[in-house]
Amino acid sequence: MNKVIMIGNLTRDPEAGATQSGVAYCRFSIAVNRRFSKDEEQIADFFNVTSWRGLAETCSKHLKKGKKVCVIGSIQTHQYEAQDGSKRTSYDIIADDVEFLSSSTSKTAGDKVDGANNGELKPVDTDDLPF
Repeated sequence: MNKVIMIGNLTRDPEAGATQSGVAYCRFSIAVNRRFSKDEEQIADFFNVTSWRGLAETCSKHLKKGKKVCVIGSIQTHQYEAQDGSKRTSYDIIADDVEFLSSSTSKTAGDKVDGANNGELKPVDTDDLPF
């Protein structure tokens, strides 16, 4: 089984396009933090992600550099020859699903959560509930 789930932040704005036959794609890269011990510095791994068709259109429309996403998909390997003649392998994530974990609008600490009540919770009278 080839299945991967990664949570990370976009390192650049997505690049959208279409194949010659008109199939939409969207490419972006994410930085995924590794777990670390108390004495170690945090390290990130970088992964290229490609989404296709409707998912690609949604990603290109809503994602921006810095946004946090969860990518669910599979790993594909590509082998190629570099300009110096050496053989290289690249690893890409082909997204089956992308969950947007950042809010659609960036909020600062002073922003209102809800315009009606400024984000304050109010108690609910359970006697009024129908169940």
